Formats: sequence, C-alpha cells, structure tokens
Amino acid sequence: MAKNLPDLASATVHEAAGRIGALPSTIKPLDPGMHLCATAFPVRMPPGDNLWIHRAVYAAQPGDVLVVDVQGGFEHGYWGEILTVAAIARGLAGLVIAGGVRDSQQLIGLGWPVFSERVCITGTVKDPHGDGSLGEPITIGGITITRGDLVVGDADGVVVIPAGRIDEVVDASLRRETAEAAYMERLRAGESTLAIYNLPDVNPVVVA
Repeated sequence: MAKNLPDLASATVHEAAGRIGALPSTIKPLDPGMHLCATAFPVRMPPGDNLWIHRAVYAAQPGDVLVVDVQGGFEHGYWGEILTVAAIARGLAGLVIAGGVRDSQQLIGLGWPVFSERVCITGTVKDPHGDGSLGEPITIGGITITRGDLVVGDADGVVVIPAGRIDEVVDASLRRETAEAAYMERLRAGESTLAIYNLPDVNPVVVA
C-alpha cells in the first residue's frame, strides 16, 4: 500500500476509482477531524445485538478497520467507550458502522476514528445464538465490503475500494491531487473554471 495513501481524501479516492464505493452519506465521523485509511474486517450482527462486535475486536488483525452491518437495526448504541479502549489496545485502526454508537464525547476525546450512521443511547443484548459473521462479505448501501478492501474515511464520508484495485486507485488518486493543485494555481492567476475544465459557457444572446 502506498505510504501517501493516508493523506488522500475520500472524495478524491471515490472519483479516482471511477465514482464507486461510496457508503451512504448518513455514515459520518463523530468528529470532522477524524481520518481513516485501513483494510476492512467485515462484521455482520443481528439488529440490537452487539456480541459479534465484541468478538470482532479479537478476531480482526491490528491495523484493520471494523466495518459493521447491523442489518437494519439502526436505533441502538452498539459501540461505546469500553469497546473503543479495547480496540485501541488491540491496535485496530477504526470503526465504520451502519448503525448507532454512544459515549460520543468520550469517543471523540480518545481520538480513535469512529464513523457511524447515528448516535443513540439505546442498549443492546448479547445473544450467544444470534446470527452473525466475522470476516465474511457484507453489503452496506449497495456496496459490498470484503476482507482486505481499502476503507478511506474523513469529514466528507467513507469510500471502500476492492482489494485488487488498491494500487491502481492510489496512483490515480495521487495524479488527481497533482492535477487539482495545478488547477488551483491557475484559478489564483485569474483563469476560470469554465476554461480549465473546457466547459460550455451560456450561449450569447442575439438581439435582432
């Protein structure tokens, strides 16, 4: 993986990959300054039950980000301060959950990247017979997430790139950033976005 990748923005990666992989826009960081760039460890859990995410903290590898599907049970706080401290101790990179978290101010203070669909205080159960999975593909918002996929998140949102395309997308993202830096210099020098992007202007009004 390219060492410059953590500096890339989610929107840049999404565009460079051909506008693929954007998770639902409702999934946002608890704090706008949080940034995430890591390989995915998918987790599927029953609605209202967080036992599988406790298991995931110890099944995932250091450096992984937990990407969690709660199968539509959004209105629960599946993750909080205790799990965050455990995940930090394990060396995990962050959490992306299509569901709720709680202890939000404590999580922000810890600075560990947490991206969630909402903040919610409603508690969960831990059913040992609940149907879930660890490391198997999941789907969130029509996007399939497989173990080892690249996850990039920031204040704008979260994008997931298939593992087999990481190197290609990294290179394309770096080229895009270089091009956009040059565009901004031209804008500061007085050029227009219409000229830079070769966009059509309004048709001139012809007075008879």
